[in-house]
Order: sequence, then structure tokens, then C-alpha cells
Amino acid sequence: MTDISSMTIATVGVHVLDVHAIGIESIPEGSAGALVDTIAFSPAGTAGGTAVVLSRLGAGVRSIGAVGADSIGRTLMTLLSGEGVDTGRLVTKADAQTSASVIPVRPNGDRPAWHCIGANGVFTLDDIDDDALEGLTHLHLGGPEFLGGPAAGELLARARGKGITTSVDILADGDPGMLEWIADALPHVDYLLPNDDQVRGFTGADMLAEGARMLIERGVACVALTAGADGALVVTPDETIAVPAFAIDVVDTTGCGDSFSAGFLVGRHLGRDLRGSAVLGCAVAAQVARGLGTTAGSYDLDSVVEFARSAPTG
Repeated sequence: MTDISSMTIATVGVHVLDVHAIGIESIPEGSAGALVDTIAFSPAGTAGGTAVVLSRLGAGVRSIGAVGADSIGRTLMTLLSGEGVDTGRLVTKADAQTSASVIPVRPNGDRPAWHCIGANGVFTLDDIDDDALEGLTHLHLGGPEFLGGPAAGELLARARGKGITTSVDILADGDPGMLEWIADALPHVDYLLPNDDQVRGFTGADMLAEGARMLIERGVACVALTAGADGALVVTPDETIAVPAFAIDVVDTTGCGDSFSAGFLVGRHLGRDLRGSAVLGCAVAAQVARGLGTTAGSYDLDSVVEFARSAPTG
């Protein structure tokens, strides 16, 4: 079996600093205050959050994206570097703040959010050095909608031309107009990694398998989608595979999609079949859901594999 140390992946696109607050009952009136259980920071975004989890699983990870010239950007880069992620290709945008989110988590697990797009909105192909793809085994593009379909397609085609496999995770909510916006990128995607709401929104299909097949008709080779407590569904032109979620006590689901993506991609690199890769993805997501954000707890590939072997599913 291939060793994880041979995996060198670039996580390109959306990098965010998340601020989580656990135990939010309501927003205080006026200028009043309220106590919460926990406040924590974590790297996030469809590129940044995935980068952290991939690094914890043992892959070599380089982040490619944009931050602002501010304390949020310095904090985000410090957190990423502390997790072993190569941040040398994160460019600084002097006229934009670093993208950030504030996520109040209610006792029932609901997690509304406030977002600032910031530097992610001004990241372009010109920010990616010519040598940035050298030595990669995989390129993961998080948030192709920020680049736009033609630019995203150009980047993914460049990667494939070098023998690099590709994956895409879309940040925006499911909307047919968004799907059209990134349509040029889809024929260059080996693994599309959406959630269930996105698949239904993009395609208008009630059944997830049907919606995934509609995305495959757009040129995607494989759709591996997450469905919350229902686990994951993997669809190719030849297979439809359902994998249940693991039964755990959920603290916060922020970053679970990013962690599934990381686990699934690691599984594929290690030579696991589609089912085994989706199981690994669900097992990694379970680690993250038991804490706050992608940096919650302590896990590595061996501990996740053991968890997947012994933990009950829902």
C-alpha cells in the first residue's frame, strides 16, 4: 500500500479564520453581555480547513491562497504553520482584510454565522507562482466560485496536464446559477466534494444519487457528497455507494465537510476503494465533530483508522 508520506497536496483557494462561541442562548439586547462556555479560533475554509486535517493525517500540504496584512492573517498563518502546513505560497493583499467568520453555536448544535469574504475575494490565478504545482500528487481547489469557472478550469487542467489528480469543494450554497458560474471547471475534476444541500440546490433533484449523476453528466468523474448524520454518498458513472456516519456525541459540526474531504482524499491516495475512502472520510469528520473546528482534539491517521475499525455507526 502507498505510504501517506508520499502524498503532497496543494489546498488552493478559500482560507478563513473561524471564531467559535459555544453555548449561545441568544444575542444580548443593546450593549448587554452574556457568558458562554467556550471561545476558540481555528483555521477554516474549503482550502484552509482541509489543509489542517490533511497535515494531521500525515500528508505534505502547501496552502495557496490570500490573506490580508492584518492580525487575523498573522494568526491564521501561525495556526496553519503550527499544524505543519507550508504557508509560503499564501500571498498578502494589502487592501483587503483576512477572511474570517464568527460562529455562535447554540446548545442544540445550530450554528449561524457571520462571514467576511475579505482577501478570498481578490485571489486570482496571477497569485499562483509557475512552480507552485511542481512535485504535487494532488490539487484540491476550495471555492472555485471565487476564481470563476474559466480560471478554475485553467488551473485544474494545468494540474491534470502534470499528472496531478484534482478535487473541488464548493463553498457557496446550492444554486443553479452558481453551478453555471463554475461549469467550465467541472470537466477537469476527478472528485467533486459537495454537501447534500448543494447537490439538491445545484440540480433540483430530490434524490441525492440522481443529483450526483446530473453533476457527473457535467463532466465530473466522481461525486463524493456528505449528508450530515446520514453519512456520505459516493457516485460514479458505474457505482452508487452509501456509507453511514459514525455514532458520536456532536459538539460542533463546523469543518466536518472539510475533514471528510481530507479523509476521503487520503484514502484514495493510499489505494483504498471508494467505499473505504468514504468510511475514512466519515471517521475523520467524526473526530472534528467532537470538538471545536478542525484543530479540535488530537488525531492522526493511525488513530482514525482504529476508530473506523471499532466505532459504531449511526
